[in-house]
Amino acid sequence: MRLTLLALLAKEPAHGYELKQALEQIFGSAYPSPNIGQIYVTLGRLEKDGLVRAVGVEQSNRPNKKVYHLTAEGREALGTWVDEPSEGPRVRDEFFMKLVLAPTTGIADRTAMINRQRRHYLGLMRDLNELAERTDPANQVALLLVEGAMLHLQADLDWLERCQEDLR
Repeated sequence: MRLTLLALLAKEPAHGYELKQALEQIFGSAYPSPNIGQIYVTLGRLEKDGLVRAVGVEQSNRPNKKVYHLTAEGREALGTWVDEPSEGPRVRDEFFMKLVLAPTTGIADRTAMINRQRRHYLGLMRDLNELAERTDPANQVALLLVEGAMLHLQADLDWLERCQEDLR
């Protein structure tokens, strides 16, 4: 959330509700919208860390608001984030650890575990398909986000098949 907010503020200064609206507009329903409290807590931490600066804006018929501006340090942190590769494959996969270790203790059956995980992934895939159908076709960002999640999930399903074949 921190760096996402910095990226939005790099475009233009904004207050918390504007940042929430920008996230919702850009990503649509494909990305769970954060609650406004989470946004303001994060903005407070970013301000404390010197990555943003808040300026109070008086409003005549509403409570005053804070507009957040990206600082030079914030722009530098954002540049570092953009330049760094994102997390790669999961080597420490929690399900795989369970799959390998639980049967050795006698508390679980490997086939049952794989079948349960497969049902879970298939449920997630159904949810993603429904989300894709509800997503505005003009929102390419949201559609790409959903498609990426579906491709990762399909890879996980394929991997489960491999586990079932190789770990008999």
